[in-house]
Amino acid sequence: MPLQYVIGEWDFRELTLTMAPPVFIPRPETEVLVDQIKDYQLTKVNNDNMSFLEIGCGSGAISLSLLQEFPNASAVAIDSSNDAVKLTLENCKRYHCADRLRVYQHHLGTIYPEFLLSLPKFDFIVSNPPYVFTDDMDKLQPEISRYEDHSALDGGIDGLNVIKRIIHLARFVLKPSGVIWFETDSKHPQMIKNWLEKQPQMNVKYITSFTDFNERPRFVQLCYKPAFVHAATNS
Repeated sequence: MPLQYVIGEWDFRELTLTMAPPVFIPRPETEVLVDQIKDYQLTKVNNDNMSFLEIGCGSGAISLSLLQEFPNASAVAIDSSNDAVKLTLENCKRYHCADRLRVYQHHLGTIYPEFLLSLPKFDFIVSNPPYVFTDDMDKLQPEISRYEDHSALDGGIDGLNVIKRIIHLARFVLKPSGVIWFETDSKHPQMIKNWLEKQPQMNVKYITSFTDFNERPRFVQLCYKPAFVHAATNS
């Protein structure tokens, strides 16, 4: 059993989070993603009043870290796992963020929940989604494959099942010029870029990718640019 489950907690950036199986354990690499988002948001005017959506919140590590960095920010987090929702809520209470973080159980399919579509638009979406290629699932280390939730790991044949659903969702929940942040497999940045070039109706543009500690491309930044934003920019 992973050490994080044995001791019942684990550090993520400045936080010490409660851990419990089978909820996905946050990795050190994901701290790089949070740092990238923080640095980007610090360049924005009124950055401390931002609102964001996390899809696949797990233990709440990403949302809670960002809320600690931006004390006036607010967030909505969703996860398909009831265990993950309960753990995020527990960690949310631990860091007194219950008034700024709403957590829902929802499986992100082709039909989007009414509660999500009725909310004010978000400044960005962040997700560390299931991105393992299905054929690679049997190559995972035993302590991962035996104990962690496979639905938080398996991203389908190309590893992009959930990533594509989130990109589809973007136009319904993001403000114009809102950003999408992903943690991915190192093969995915170019795959996402190629796919988006064939999906102009999405109005989502590939911006850049960032590397992890081992200099592998692991994080992707996209931007929702509806047609009227382009028109206003070019006028």
